[in-house]
Amino acid sequence: MKCPTLIVLAASSKQNRDQRRPHDIWAGTTTLVLAILCLSLSVRISSAQQVTQRFQLTGVVTDAETGELLPARVYLTDANGESWFVQSYDPQGTALPYREQWVPLAGSEELHTTISAHPFRVQLPKGEYTLVVERGKEYVPLKREFSVANHSIRLQLSLQRWSHLAADGWYSGETHVHRRIRELPNVMLAEELNVAFPVTFWTILAGTSPGLDPSPLRRQGPSPFGARVDHGYDPIFVDSTHVMFPRNTEYEIFQIGEKRHVLGAVFILNHRSIFAEGMPPVKQIAQRAHREGALLDLDKHSWPWSMMLIPVAKVDLYELANNSLWKTRFGFRSSQVRPAEYMQVEMEGDLMTEGGWIDFGLQNYYALLNCGFAIQPTAGTASGVHPVPLGYGRVYVHVDGPFNADSWIDGLRNGRSFVTTGPMIQVTVDDQHPGHKFTDNGPRTLRIDGLIRSLRPLDKVELVVNGRIIPLDAPVKQLDTGAYQVDVRHELTLCETSWVALRCRYREGERGVRFAHTAPWHCQIDGQLIRPRREEIEYLIGRMTDEIQRSRDLLSADALAEFEEALQVYQQIAKRAK
Repeated sequence: MKCPTLIVLAASSKQNRDQRRPHDIWAGTTTLVLAILCLSLSVRISSAQQVTQRFQLTGVVTDAETGELLPARVYLTDANGESWFVQSYDPQGTALPYREQWVPLAGSEELHTTISAHPFRVQLPKGEYTLVVERGKEYVPLKREFSVANHSIRLQLSLQRWSHLAADGWYSGETHVHRRIRELPNVMLAEELNVAFPVTFWTILAGTSPGLDPSPLRRQGPSPFGARVDHGYDPIFVDSTHVMFPRNTEYEIFQIGEKRHVLGAVFILNHRSIFAEGMPPVKQIAQRAHREGALLDLDKHSWPWSMMLIPVAKVDLYELANNSLWKTRFGFRSSQVRPAEYMQVEMEGDLMTEGGWIDFGLQNYYALLNCGFAIQPTAGTASGVHPVPLGYGRVYVHVDGPFNADSWIDGLRNGRSFVTTGPMIQVTVDDQHPGHKFTDNGPRTLRIDGLIRSLRPLDKVELVVNGRIIPLDAPVKQLDTGAYQVDVRHELTLCETSWVALRCRYREGERGVRFAHTAPWHCQIDGQLIRPRREEIEYLIGRMTDEIQRSRDLLSADALAEFEEALQVYQQIAKRAK
């Protein structure tokens, strides 16, 4: 509405009112009324503009020690708890908003922006705001509260590094990624994640070839980054220490024919050729993947088919930190497969706590190790479809010398690693990194040395020997960075074939749990085979028996035979159980 024109007409009518005819007087009165109404509307519009007037916030994230610009993850909320997403201030920079919520659970949402190493900006109305800046796992999160009044604001945000594992040859990665390849240069650097395996091919239907674009079935509406594209087999380097392996396939079977029948998920990582075959059966696909040098990653231990995959598909990796663990509120409090009674996991009624879920996964892993399956730990978040930042759960792999992509893969395959959602473990056994295999005639005494660092005081530091827990009473000191350090010094004598690992955890808030766990060291004594506890192998046998009964009328004969094969393997192992 263009009010000034009407106001001018009203003024002109006032100057000539003595010569106006009656209809002119009415017309002038009408014009004046419209002018007054328009002026009133103009005032209201002006007031509304003042209420919604916005001021620019600009910020820059730097390293507190070096002063260099840092990529980072930015959370911005107003006094009402509403999230705001920042933009890059520099044309050369990037800023990616991330909006994911687990719909069944209110409060389980992840709303942030990952920014490149450039200044950022956002237009904000007057009010009170909270800004949180994080970068991966090894910087202290920064929280800044501020007010927007009548002027623009500039913020200098310096992040303090409390851990620098790459300086000691430890490089981080995760093996369950649902971000697009075009997103990953921004996000990997913002999260200081060195290695990523984005899912390229995916299927949910038994016997169906994995397709290129899972987004229509996984999210409401198309992905803003478009359909997935096969980028081939060769690794893609973001820079000299950040790399993605672009060809990875997820089989996540929810349906057989026309009937919903959940089997679960497994990943084939870094395969050379494209897999057109469907699952199940799984053995021939797994054998082909291994011939190509690919790794098989068990998504979750609680899927119905998971314990069949271990002996039949010869799975390489087990996600100790899996996609049910989030930075936000824990959501997966029940599972299709329940934990065994002997595990005594933490519960609230019939639902698992986050600590209970973690313990369920660990104890299932211990049972498999005690059966003699040399499976290495890994971590995955499903960032891209779950409310969790990329690399929230991650695996650190030790590389001798400068970072090398092939060396990192080799270290992951051989267990030179630890998994974490928070603490950092740098411990050796007889000066050897995790994954080492000792062979001895007669008892072996092991010397365990190293340190654990954490942003919070640790509730537990424990040695795990064949699943048996040995609490360690280690001294704690606080560092200048505000982090806490535990020095580990312990000797352990083994008289039978065993594996040894170290784990720790602390509470985050009322219910959250952050933990870390090394890959195992193995020690074979007098050529003995390791022996599971009776309750462990009976649990695994029971899982196979139940699944055969559940799936007998739906699976093909070849697929059902693989469950029968796994059952026979576990029954054979049971003969040497304690």
